[in-house]
Amino acid sequence: GRKHFEKWLARAERYRPMMEPILREHGLPADTFYLAMIESGMNPNAYSRAHAVGLWQFIRGTGRLYDLEIGYWLDERRDPFKATDAAVAHLRDLYEDYGSWYLAAAAYNGGPGRVNRGIARTGSNDFWDLSDARVLRSETRNYVPKLIAATTIARNPERYGFDDVVPQPPLAFDVVEVPDATSFDVLADAAGTTEDEIRRLNPQYPRRVTPPDMRAEVRVPPGTAAT
Repeated sequence: GRKHFEKWLARAERYRPMMEPILREHGLPADTFYLAMIESGMNPNAYSRAHAVGLWQFIRGTGRLYDLEIGYWLDERRDPFKATDAAVAHLRDLYEDYGSWYLAAAAYNGGPGRVNRGIARTGSNDFWDLSDARVLRSETRNYVPKLIAATTIARNPERYGFDDVVPQPPLAFDVVEVPDATSFDVLADAAGTTEDEIRRLNPQYPRRVTPPDMRAEVRVPPGTAAT
């Protein structure tokens, strides 16, 4: 997995300056940042076999529970800012239920129902006890160790042989309001950039066009809002 992880480390620096202040503001451990890494490889367009989407891999039901708009023209699970706010709220709720960040992470991955049943069967609210008793799916048993491993490596990548990672530049953009059904090629032309760059900045619009029948905010490269 070294080649994949190198990519993830590079992408992480695109989102760290945006995510870490949100985590701090809401009292989540700084290492929660790496949960997005093991969920999606820090890819806002990630899509799983379970139909989970975005950096934080929300399924449709959970996303809507946390006020994300999900539809044909707009999918806020792909929006790094909106999805991070939703993930923070979800993880806070799970922590309040379990009093343990490891169990909150396990429930984020495997669902609270399975964790609750594991606690009932073992009589323990310690993640490692539930893991040893195999009352969680193997994916969830491996999830917390993967989070710990990703954090350990990402904090000191050179120690683990990741010497040549070229970090992606942090997200930077201007925000403009545009009419309904504005296509990305028009935005790119007006901003003097590429359609791919508009797409990178606006993954929440999966059709490469803003929704019909509503004005919308879009992100454009810094300094291009006026044009």
